[in-house]
Amino acid sequence: MQNVFDLRLFSNYSFKKCRREVKTSEEIVPEYVKKRVLILGVGNVLFGDDGFGPAVADYLLKNCKIPDDVYVMDVGIGAGDVLFNIALSQEKPEKIIVLDAVDVKRKPGEIFELSIDELPANKITDFSTHLFPSTNLLKELRDQMNIDIVILACQAERMPDAVSPGLSNSVKKALPKAAELALKLAEKAVSKRKTD
Repeated sequence: MQNVFDLRLFSNYSFKKCRREVKTSEEIVPEYVKKRVLILGVGNVLFGDDGFGPAVADYLLKNCKIPDDVYVMDVGIGAGDVLFNIALSQEKPEKIIVLDAVDVKRKPGEIFELSIDELPANKITDFSTHLFPSTNLLKELRDQMNIDIVILACQAERMPDAVSPGLSNSVKKALPKAAELALKLAEKAVSKRKTD
C-alpha cells in the first residue's frame, strides 16, 4: 500500500474556504472596552441568589434606558474573560460596576457598595466562585490602569451548595433598586466626564 497524497482527490474542494479573513484591530476590539462605563452582572444563576448579578443586568437591559456610553453585560461566571480582555486592550472603560451577591450577614435583599478590598474572604479564596480569578484582575485594573471599580452588592438570602436555580423573594424585590443605583453610578461617571 502506498502512502501517497493525491491532490486530485481534492480537486473539487475550494481552498478559498480555508483562507481566513484578516480583521483590523478596530474590528477585533470588543464594543464593551470602548464604552466609558461597563456594568457587569456576575453570578451563577444555578445557585439561588448567586444569580443576582445576571438578573440585574437582564432587568437593566429590558426595563431601563441605558446611556450611549454605558455597556451592560450578563457575564455569568465568565467575568475573568471579560476583565482579561480589558486588561489587554488599548482602549478601556473608565469605570466598571460589578453587580454581585454576597453574604456579609446583612438584611437579605439589602443593596450596598463594596470596594474590592472589602470583599468577603469566601468570595476571594473559594476556588469554586466566579470571582476567584477576577478579584486580582479587578485590583490590577484599579491599581495599574486607574479604572474606577465599584462592586454593587446584594445580601443573599440563600446560596445553596447544590444546584437550585431561582432568586429568593427578598433578592427579587431588590432588582429594581439595584438597577437604579447602577444606572445612577454610571450616569454620574458619564456626566462627570462631559463636564471635565
